Amino acid sequence: MTITNDAHQAARGTNIAALRRLSPYLKPVRARMIGSGAAVLGSLLAGLTIPLVIQRILDGPVATGDTADLVWLVAVVAALGATEAMLFFVRRRLISGPSTRVEAELRDDLYHHLQRLPIAFHDRWQSGQLLSRAVSDLSTLRRFIAFAFIFLIVNSITLVLGLVVLFLLNPVLGLISTLCAAPLILISTLYESKYSVLARRAQDQIGDLTTTVEESVLGIRVLKAFGRGRHLGKRFAAEARELRRLELRKVHVMGLLWAAIIMLPEMSIGGHLLFGTFGIANGDMTVGTLVAAVTVATYLRWPTDSIGWLLAETNQAATAAARYWEVRDAEVTITDPARPRRLPEHARGHVRFENVHFAHPGSDTEVLRGVTLDLRPGETIALVGATGSGKTTLTALVGRLADVTKGRVTVDGVDVRDLALDELRTVVATAFEEPVLFSAGVRENVALGAPHLTEADVRQALRVASAEDFVENLPWGLDTRIGEQGLALSGGQRQRLALARAVVGRPSVLVLDDPLSALDVHTEAEVEHALRSVLADVTALVVAHRPSTVQLADRVALLVDGRIAAVGTHSDLLAGNAEYRRLLSTMDENTRDEVVA
Repeated sequence: MTITNDAHQAARGTNIAALRRLSPYLKPVRARMIGSGAAVLGSLLAGLTIPLVIQRILDGPVATGDTADLVWLVAVVAALGATEAMLFFVRRRLISGPSTRVEAELRDDLYHHLQRLPIAFHDRWQSGQLLSRAVSDLSTLRRFIAFAFIFLIVNSITLVLGLVVLFLLNPVLGLISTLCAAPLILISTLYESKYSVLARRAQDQIGDLTTTVEESVLGIRVLKAFGRGRHLGKRFAAEARELRRLELRKVHVMGLLWAAIIMLPEMSIGGHLLFGTFGIANGDMTVGTLVAAVTVATYLRWPTDSIGWLLAETNQAATAAARYWEVRDAEVTITDPARPRRLPEHARGHVRFENVHFAHPGSDTEVLRGVTLDLRPGETIALVGATGSGKTTLTALVGRLADVTKGRVTVDGVDVRDLALDELRTVVATAFEEPVLFSAGVRENVALGAPHLTEADVRQALRVASAEDFVENLPWGLDTRIGEQGLALSGGQRQRLALARAVVGRPSVLVLDDPLSALDVHTEAEVEHALRSVLADVTALVVAHRPSTVQLADRVALLVDGRIAAVGTHSDLLAGNAEYRRLLSTMDENTRDEVVA
């Protein structure tokens, strides 16, 4: 996802607003954040008081030679130093827990929102961009909450109080420091605008780089098989160089800002020494006053020097917050109805497509145009059609992975949009053409978080998918972890496990998107035999790319350019429909090619 420069400029005004939107997360930990701020403010004030005690020592016992008060004054300095250190420790203890809690809650909410977003959203967004928002951006926000936010406020207060102390010591010394501190506002404003744009670009570039790394890892077998490692390596190197360039530009901007910020306190200390030396020589100022002023000015160097870094952190946090809310603000278009209807206690699985139209979000071109199809309870219909005819889109509408643009899809007479999603997806199960497995055991992949399923249910599903034998031969049987994406298994084994997952809950409606595509001829025959017993008890819509899959169906629906062109038995269509015969001959050729291969 690439963000243009104009978009960066437009987003700048919303970044601070994005930070303000975090307030509901901060509210429960507000007391501890205030306590942390109070602790660090008390620590800095303790440190700011030490120069005043030093003034008292120099203008008292040192100047007069009377050391009677020296011991308790030194004890006060030691006590102030110990208080400063203790309060810094208290600050960290107070804020570390709340900041990580806020980070965890933000990440949890982002994850659950991603789960609710429609498939169309995930089709548009790179996974690396989402990953960078869930990891690096939220880490940036945690650091801001735990450190930059508090110190930006406290250091500003300390800077003001330090100037007040200098004015109390000597108005001219206070004026010198004020004149040196005033340009900070102009300098910080000037560089903030440049830095915020660079920060956004760098964070987006991290997302692109993360996507490339993820794709390289997941596709390592393809890269090695085709010898394309260098190609993606060049792409990674180019993206890494762009990220380096952006980071160096950030360093350049920050370097100029820091140079100016560091120079100003030095000028202030030089002015103090120049004016104070003349004042002592003329008898208008004591040595204690000058030393206290220089010590206060030196102490203010950290609050002053940190302003640039804290502003940079604030900018990065604001950008991270804006990127976070970009995802959180994405509309969840497929939701439970306000008043869900219920299916009969024993769902029959009668599915109807009634004048269904569908167009992808943002597109005026309809993929489906007036599809009407009736799947009677217990019937298996094979859906065939050329590539791009809309088969996969049609199957996605049954379980509301997408919603119709016009018309409706019903199960047992109830519009699927009127059903609670949990109930609908219990009744309707789907097995996809590309089997998706998780880094877990076989049992977990088949049951997939359904606590009511027993081991007997899992084994029965494996038996149906003709997967029980190969699972038993794995090192730890059902508990064998199958690796990321299940890549430790063959393609056919992965697809059989995905098929087992679809049938394990004994759904009333089964949607199979070409479930046999990765199976060899022998295994395909075994799975087909097992499927026949399953399909006898459910309503099934099967996308078919092989003649053998068509043989499983009671009827066949021919989809042409988003419309149902014909519906009938395999033999009837073979005898009376030229388009069906042409499509079937293409299927036969592909199957023969697979067998030969």
